[in-house]
Amino acid sequence: MAVNVPGLLSVVVFYLIILAIGIWASRKSKKEEKKLSGHKSEIAMVGGRNLNIWVSIFTTTATWVGGGYILGSAEVIYIPNKGLIWATAPIGYTLNFIIGGLFFVEPIRGKNYVTIMDPFQEKYGKTLTSILFIPSLLSDIFWVACVLAALGGTMSVILDIPSYYAVVISAAVAIVYTLLGGMYSVAYTDVIQLIFMLLSLWFCVPFILMSPTTADISFTAVNKLYQAPWLGRINTEDIGLWMDDVLLMTLSGVCYQAFYQRILATATDKQAKITCYVSAVLCVILAIPPVIIGAAAVSTDWNQTSFDLPTPYEQGKAGMILPISLQYLCPSYVSIAGIGAITAAVMSSIDSALLSASSLCARNIYKNVFRKTASEWEIMCVMKVCILLVGCIGMGLSMTTASVYVFWILSGDLMYSLMCPQVFCIFYFPSHSNRFGVATGFGVGLLLRCLMGETHLGIPPVIPLPGSGVVNGVYKHLLPFRTIIMLVCFITILLASRLASLLVRRGLLPEQVLHLKVRQAVTLKDTALNELIEDSNLNTDLPSPSSN
Repeated sequence: MAVNVPGLLSVVVFYLIILAIGIWASRKSKKEEKKLSGHKSEIAMVGGRNLNIWVSIFTTTATWVGGGYILGSAEVIYIPNKGLIWATAPIGYTLNFIIGGLFFVEPIRGKNYVTIMDPFQEKYGKTLTSILFIPSLLSDIFWVACVLAALGGTMSVILDIPSYYAVVISAAVAIVYTLLGGMYSVAYTDVIQLIFMLLSLWFCVPFILMSPTTADISFTAVNKLYQAPWLGRINTEDIGLWMDDVLLMTLSGVCYQAFYQRILATATDKQAKITCYVSAVLCVILAIPPVIIGAAAVSTDWNQTSFDLPTPYEQGKAGMILPISLQYLCPSYVSIAGIGAITAAVMSSIDSALLSASSLCARNIYKNVFRKTASEWEIMCVMKVCILLVGCIGMGLSMTTASVYVFWILSGDLMYSLMCPQVFCIFYFPSHSNRFGVATGFGVGLLLRCLMGETHLGIPPVIPLPGSGVVNGVYKHLLPFRTIIMLVCFITILLASRLASLLVRRGLLPEQVLHLKVRQAVTLKDTALNELIEDSNLNTDLPSPSSN
């Protein structure tokens, strides 16, 4: 099959449009820098905290609704014995925005923080925060790699070009406009990408449903025709796994810097909450087209299409069912629009991860750990270098497409298991957690996650859970093991913190295991972290000097 020249040209045109918008937004960023001289890094990271509410809504939604969201939703519906009931991403992401708006907007905005690591650095100091920073950094790198790998596979299916061309070009475009304008470029390009994604996908849906090779999806929802009914069902023994997936999607999102970067970019708490709630609605709307396409793929007699036999599922191409459906069930000019939708989804996720990782590196590592006197120019240079490095590392990893699932595990699973308890403790249990408890909880959580293994990667568990065992030749956890690890980590933090407080009171441990003599605090007037000598206690379990 020859290269799809019209499709390739459409992708090039789309990239040029996005690049042009990114350059335009970078000019707006420079204007804001002149207004707020001395705060260039803050403008690049959180847009000067004056982002238009509509822009904020679009960029927040686009951050979560990426290539994995639309490709994964269609894939899980197409896979036999899965179906709609197992499409947990739309459910989880919608709940994630609602929970974020209700419980995390006010705590993170209350002290004018810039990153999610600021409150950790303020309470626990630079050494422990640097350790907690590692999962966040890796999750962003693997996020970039996973999304680029998915894009490469999609382009190779529809355009019939080597996947690495699509990966390199897409990464280069995202890196360039993120370098130029920071948060402004990311946010304004996300607006165009989300609109294009929404219109393109809905444009393709009627053509797929009207394909002569596709049966009525209302019939195949509950009746077997070419494959299992696409509504799917949950077997009794799978309820724990389903709950685990939903909770992971729901709670891991409140641990990502990309989420906080957007709610910190709005002017007021009210606007930030509105952003979360409207984004939750848009997540549902944007999930409908891939769900319909996945259902249509289940209802299609692939023997009557030009697709090479056997079926996509039998060829191991279930992950590419959305682009395959666009190519074989739609006219060519319609599939071109679908290419644009997928490309837009991918680009909107990559730039968010690039900006997130670079912000954490430049502010919480370079500025607050290695060089506290760094100028704004230095911070901006480090941020740009990090954008380039993260983009290149993610691009390199994406070439190893066989390890895409590894990227997803490290990006979502570890954030849920290890960072979710930390985030809840820092915001809602600050008086019941201290440095010793946090370090102990992190270590226990990491050890348990390694011992639980990962069956999809062929890693058997060292610690089998009750009810788990081998099913059809594959070891299967029947309990929500990720959630169990998260809860154990959370309880460990609280218990170890309490134990450390008691041991310090009895003189068996030095007071430094609980709090810092030198505390790093974020002031309301200056977003840089400064060393402030304080005699007050960071842990209210211990008596303060004033109480004596």
